[in-house]
Amino acid sequence: MPTYSTMPFHLETERLLLRPWADSDAAEFAALLSERGKGTPTVEETRTDIAKLLAATVSTGIALLPVQRRDEGDFIGYCGLIIGRSTLEEPEIAYELFRHAHGRGYATEAAAAVLDAATATGRKRLWSTVGTWNTPSLRVLEKLGFERDRVSTEENGDVFWLTRSLP
Repeated sequence: MPTYSTMPFHLETERLLLRPWADSDAAEFAALLSERGKGTPTVEETRTDIAKLLAATVSTGIALLPVQRRDEGDFIGYCGLIIGRSTLEEPEIAYELFRHAHGRGYATEAAAAVLDAATATGRKRLWSTVGTWNTPSLRVLEKLGFERDRVSTEENGDVFWLTRSLP
């Protein structure tokens, strides 16, 4: 099994900062998750989720990172690498932003920074899984060079599996 470098946990773009989670992110994280329409987790539940994310980062060397706008300093979502439906050798890129942050290129900008970070670890390929209904997310991935691999049917509907080779 190849050995990979640890992913950088502080990423900066022209407009965004991606950084490690803090307990102070719990309320905003809960609000973001509530936009999914499946109820609002408590701040305590999201603190537990943050602790799990931080523990996973320590054990895997990859991370899902909060995204904040540089000028405003506000939390607008998350972006990073996860094992998800894939493997540590070929992790998934994942992102989710508040609806008010959609349509401004933030997801593409954050995901491009994560692609660079993944390349720096020595990995050769990433995956992404996206609901077939999620056209905006598919556009982000296609802009970043992801290509459709297959479709699977899951509990919540059909899912596209996409891949991208890294330099």
